[in-house]
Amino acid sequence: MPNSIIYPFTAIVGQEKMKKALILNAINPRIGGVLIYGKKGTAKSTAAKALTSLLPEINTVEGCNYNCDPINKNYICESCKKKFHALHHINIIKKKAPLVEVTSSTIESSLAGTLEYQYTIKNEEKKYKFEPGDLAKANRGIIYVDEINLLNESIINILSNTVTSGVNILKKENYSYSHKSQFVLIGTMNPEEGEIRSKLLDCFGLCIEVEKNAKHNEILEIIKRKKEFEKNPADFIIKFSDEENKLRDKIAKAKETLEYVTISGTILRFISKYCIEAFVSWNRAQTIIKETACTIAALYERDYVTKEDALEAVDLVLSHRSKESSNIRYRIRERMCRASS
Repeated sequence: MPNSIIYPFTAIVGQEKMKKALILNAINPRIGGVLIYGKKGTAKSTAAKALTSLLPEINTVEGCNYNCDPINKNYICESCKKKFHALHHINIIKKKAPLVEVTSSTIESSLAGTLEYQYTIKNEEKKYKFEPGDLAKANRGIIYVDEINLLNESIINILSNTVTSGVNILKKENYSYSHKSQFVLIGTMNPEEGEIRSKLLDCFGLCIEVEKNAKHNEILEIIKRKKEFEKNPADFIIKFSDEENKLRDKIAKAKETLEYVTISGTILRFISKYCIEAFVSWNRAQTIIKETACTIAALYERDYVTKEDALEAVDLVLSHRSKESSNIRYRIRERMCRASS
């Protein structure tokens, strides 16, 4: 079966919490991605890959290696700036939001790119030419990492630094090159196959545990749909096209609504209190909870955040952050992370 054929997101049976966390990130990339962990056979990878078909197309500059946003000319790359200043206009195209897969075999140069040394005899000077890597391709899209707990230390450092800053920086001798790299990081893992570094775990906005506890009728439906997809993927995709389009439209509408969602001081104080009680008092957690709560409200077509929205956001954001030793969330975190990290 061709790799380009993706199982429909709406055809996934059950796992509603996982699907919702992915949809929230599709609406609002500022949430900061999601880590999905659980045993094999829980549709983790299937859902993560299927999400890309629901993302709206992006406007970008034709021929740009970094998917620059032509609307925001203050943040376009040097190449696009030169085009704009030379021609006083740039060609704008629409394209699918990029999906880049990172695996345990990914090497630093393919992820971050390379700086190639060049010496020009004519000018008698040395220069470095940057060759873009996956972090350039993923800008304004998704980076998906299956078995994220098996990544090597160097890849973990590059990913975590880029997620935190939104910029990929390469240095060689006294020369450095940087470009924007803002993406939704989606990771999946089975804790039984290895633990995840604490540094990388902290990069995720949300964290979801999926369990293999489907009801008998759900298991039968999963088997049925899997057989249908394997037998005739084209017809299977058509079967769910209406549901996919409805969800795609709902995500697009929620993106528009999100700009107008307000959150009251009472709700913000409630979020702050919850973080303090969970021994999570730093600004990042509170900011992500606020973003998530606003996105939940937008998904439900509301322009204000309710206490229920905030509670749901707290559960999604604090599950891997709480430091309270008596809290089940802390025990989950400790089970997932290396003791040495």
